[in-house]
Amino acid sequence: MEKFKSGFVAIIGKTNVGKSTLINCLANEKIAITTSKPQTTRTEIKAIINRENSQIIFIDTPGIHKPKNKLGKFMIETAINSIQEADIVLFIVDAKQHEINEENRLLLDKLKEKKRKVILVINKIDLVKKESLLKEIENYRKEYEFSAVILLSALKGEGKEELLSEIEKELPEGPAYYDKEEYTTQTTREIIEEIIREKALKLLSQEIPHGIYVEVSKMKKRKTSKGEKIFDVEAVIYCTKKSHKGIIIGKDGAMLKKIGSYSRENVEKMLKEKVNLKLWVKVQENWVDNSNILKKFKNTQN
Repeated sequence: MEKFKSGFVAIIGKTNVGKSTLINCLANEKIAITTSKPQTTRTEIKAIINRENSQIIFIDTPGIHKPKNKLGKFMIETAINSIQEADIVLFIVDAKQHEINEENRLLLDKLKEKKRKVILVINKIDLVKKESLLKEIENYRKEYEFSAVILLSALKGEGKEELLSEIEKELPEGPAYYDKEEYTTQTTREIIEEIIREKALKLLSQEIPHGIYVEVSKMKKRKTSKGEKIFDVEAVIYCTKKSHKGIIIGKDGAMLKKIGSYSRENVEKMLKEKVNLKLWVKVQENWVDNSNILKKFKNTQN
């Protein structure tokens, strides 16, 4: 009988290389929020993949970027720390960026320092000609001795099985750390907060999204007068400026209604229940440099 394997796999890379798309693809569930805007992921988000002879716990980390505040520094620290904690590291690079940029140089230096087992994953291969990837692979192989190189399209699921098989091959023997039914370590409340933030990120103008965070203040199931089950969910979107509050609410509340409507659809799909979602917007100036608020993001990892 084949021995059971288990372990933790950190997904690292610069912003916008498709780490969150990959984790959702691997889990076949909406776990990490995805947008075209950089620095979307703020904390470690764990996805649990249960296979016949293994359990793989993936850690999606914030993208590497140049920090402008305490939040930015915290995000980078989170990503770097995940390297040390992992049994295997997936180093994700963009197939369209053939040269090794500053952020990836930093990550390569950290990998050399930590001496981790690393699989190089070249994502977004559906957007380039395969021949153009040879030079990129050669550039990275000169820098680090990777366990394997996997070509992937996280958006289309191409290369997914090859990646999972390669990870399973490299995993140590060990027990299942989580129940077979579990697919993430995030709580329902945390997932709802992230869904609302994702919709805001997609709908709002460029300067606002990274100045917001969301807190669910109420979650309660009840029955309507017709006897139907419904979830009451109340949440607050915090922003850094009064002018941003007006933009988030929109004329006659139109933008907030749109964020709420799109969020409710996703939350109902996740909960498989009817949802009554109410949103408020409040100003919390300079929260991105407030250590007490940033503890919220640290606590979601424990």
